[in-house]
Amino acid sequence: MIRLWQRVGKVRALAVLVLVAGLAGGLLIANRQTQHNATAEPVKAADAASLPRASASSSGAPASSEQAAAQSKAQDAASAAAAQAKAAEDAARKKKEEEASRSTRPAGEPSYPAPASCGVYTGNKNTGCTLMVAAGFALGQMPCLEKLWQKESGWNPLSHNKSSGAHGIPQAVPGDKMAAYGPDWYKDPATQIKWGLSYIKSRYKTPCGAWGHSQSTGWY
Repeated sequence: MIRLWQRVGKVRALAVLVLVAGLAGGLLIANRQTQHNATAEPVKAADAASLPRASASSSGAPASSEQAAAQSKAQDAASAAAAQAKAAEDAARKKKEEEASRSTRPAGEPSYPAPASCGVYTGNKNTGCTLMVAAGFALGQMPCLEKLWQKESGWNPLSHNKSSGAHGIPQAVPGDKMAAYGPDWYKDPATQIKWGLSYIKSRYKTPCGAWGHSQSTGWY
């Protein structure tokens, strides 16, 4: 009986030792897990901090706004360049026309500065300028034509000289000569101007040639 109790006591002691060892082992494992977690968190935080952050400029809206502004500036620059190119082209064309007019003008023929365009004239003079250029004359000839027919008729299509029978803007003699350019020759400015330009070209080469002759003789 005594031996039995001794064995039971030993078993109890052994069980207590096992229980204590188990508790100690559990605490040790828990402590290591805690340390591992504590070490891992800063690493994760550092990794997260090292990731590139999306800046405001990389977001959709600001990027679109900057792109639109850049495109607008590019378009403005292109428009300005196109306007400058056109202005330079117009200036070169005008200079070329003036040089061509001077090179073909006979000696002693009157010369005046060329108008910027036919748009500087109105009414029948504007029509005359437009038809003159269409007929192949340089724009620099318009001042001479303007002076010539201002003297002859005041650019009035109904102007009529009873003594000579001269009629219309170019003062054709007789007036019905202009019927070759239209049945409305008696009052239509365009018909009269077309005839007058043809007459000038066949007799004096240019309006300035006709005007020079008119200045020296009083007629053309």
